[in-house]
Amino acid sequence: MTDEQARARRTELRTYAVGYALAMVLTCAAFALVVWPSFGSATTFGVVLALALVQTIVHFRCFLHITMQRASRHDLQLILFSTLIIVMMVGGTFVVLLNLRERMM
Repeated sequence: MTDEQARARRTELRTYAVGYALAMVLTCAAFALVVWPSFGSATTFGVVLALALVQTIVHFRCFLHITMQRASRHDLQLILFSTLIIVMMVGGTFVVLLNLRERMM
């Protein structure tokens, strides 16, 4: 293993360690906000959503290695398109289920 390969491996392991630590901190923060409520429910919900967004960014950057460089933009576009399709499918399912529920009542 050359010096450059060793340095790249250390950098990659450091990125994974930082990502893991940030993910654990964000998860514990959201858990603590829900288990020990100190804000109103709407505020807690907003903070948990914000923590989830930050955690998504951490996962993209640290584990999936998606940055805003030109080479990674294609991967990001693929992930965002897949997310859009999944959101549309789940949203359509909710529309159908709520419509059926309304008709049954």
